[in-house]
Amino acid sequence: MTLRLAGTENDSIVDGPGIRFTIFVQGCPHHCPGCHNPQTHDFAGGTDTDCAQLLARIDANPLLDGVTFSGGEPFCQASVLGELGAQLRQRGLNIITYTGFTYEKLLEDANQENGYRALLEVTDYLVDGRFEQDKKSYELHFKGSSNQRFIDVQKSLESGRTVVLESL
Repeated sequence: MTLRLAGTENDSIVDGPGIRFTIFVQGCPHHCPGCHNPQTHDFAGGTDTDCAQLLARIDANPLLDGVTFSGGEPFCQASVLGELGAQLRQRGLNIITYTGFTYEKLLEDANQENGYRALLEVTDYLVDGRFEQDKKSYELHFKGSSNQRFIDVQKSLESGRTVVLESL
C-alpha cells in the first residue's frame, strides 16, 4: 500500500487532542482561498510513501494518542487511508480526518471505487467543510474556520444522523 504524501508531523499538538502523528496527503481539488497548506494541492507533487514505513514510525512512538489524516484532501486517497486506519485502530489509536467535503456529501457519494465509506468507518472524528477565509479565527481549536464542524463519525454512522460536537 502506498500513499501520495506531502509530509508528516511526528508529535503534533495542533491537529487534534493529545499527541498525534499527522499524515498530510498530497492532492486537493478544493483550492480554498487562504488554505494553510496550498503546497498540498498539486496531485503531481509530494512523494509516494509505503504505508508499512508509516506504521513503523507510528509504532516507534509510544507517546501517541492518535493519528490525524490531513492534507491535501484525504478522501482523494480514501481506500488506502481506510486500510491504514484499520491497522491504526487495531493498535488502539484514534483517528481524526480533515476534509473539505461535508459529512453528508461523503455519505451520498460513497461507493466501492472511491472508498469513502471505508475511511469513514475507521475515522473517530471528522472535521468537515471547506476552509472559508472570512470565517477564519485563531480562537478555534483544531479547525480553521467557524463553518467547519466536528463530527462524531462512529455515533453518526450508528444512529443514521449527523452527530455534531461543540469541540474535541
